[in-house]
Amino acid sequence: MSTHVPNPSHFPSYRKPSEKEGPSFRDSSLRQRSAQAFRAGADTYDDVRPGYPQEVAELIIGARTVLDVGAGTGKFTATLRNERVFACEPSGDMARVFRPRLTHPLMQATAEATALATDSVDAVTCAQTWHWVDVAAASAEFDRILRPGGVILLAWNTLAVEDDPWILRLARIMHSGDIQRPGFLPEVSKPWRIDNTLRLKWDHLLSPAQLHALMHTRSYWLRNSARIRERMTGNLNWYLYEHMGFSEEENLRIPYRTDAFVLVREE
Repeated sequence: MSTHVPNPSHFPSYRKPSEKEGPSFRDSSLRQRSAQAFRAGADTYDDVRPGYPQEVAELIIGARTVLDVGAGTGKFTATLRNERVFACEPSGDMARVFRPRLTHPLMQATAEATALATDSVDAVTCAQTWHWVDVAAASAEFDRILRPGGVILLAWNTLAVEDDPWILRLARIMHSGDIQRPGFLPEVSKPWRIDNTLRLKWDHLLSPAQLHALMHTRSYWLRNSARIRERMTGNLNWYLYEHMGFSEEENLRIPYRTDAFVLVREE
């Protein structure tokens, strides 16, 4: 495991982390275009994106029937131990990777239009998904499909950029847009309110090559041109090998945060 840290003389060039509550988009059309970038790259996503601590799924262990929305390749779906688990995912490429790995029924649908029957599930989960949805529309749809007493579980894995200046700069070079400040609260819409919160920290080991692959799973990379991708690759190579002095053979300790929230209906 690497123990490299940045040269203190470079610290002034490391701007402070964002204080935003979460990713933001200029308008709904930009959010939709950014989300559509995930129509490709599912194999790389599955290889290098981290999974979720089991403690997150345990927040809804009492729910009998669960729908995992925006399931992607099934990273979070695989942790669910409930009696009946369904999943939905709009990307055909993500669904292609999901289906050979998991036996759970998978529908090609969105958070705003799940196509499920009214009062049909006990919990809805959104892992690394909520910032891509229309919050008001998704909240209304979940209110429709969730039975009385049903809950929503929102979860994010976030690079812990506050832990070390080199991780903050790494996130910016990779254009990691899903960076929330420590202690953030997600946007919620009626009739839902946050009832329970779980915050965890843990480490993910990745080689420099895997960090490049992780960058390739970012929406910014997926939706941009070969010229911009070449520039991003050069910037990351410079940062890892020249600025930080890592070798290609090292496994680097990448600190992550997991933030999870259970939503219940307002009384």
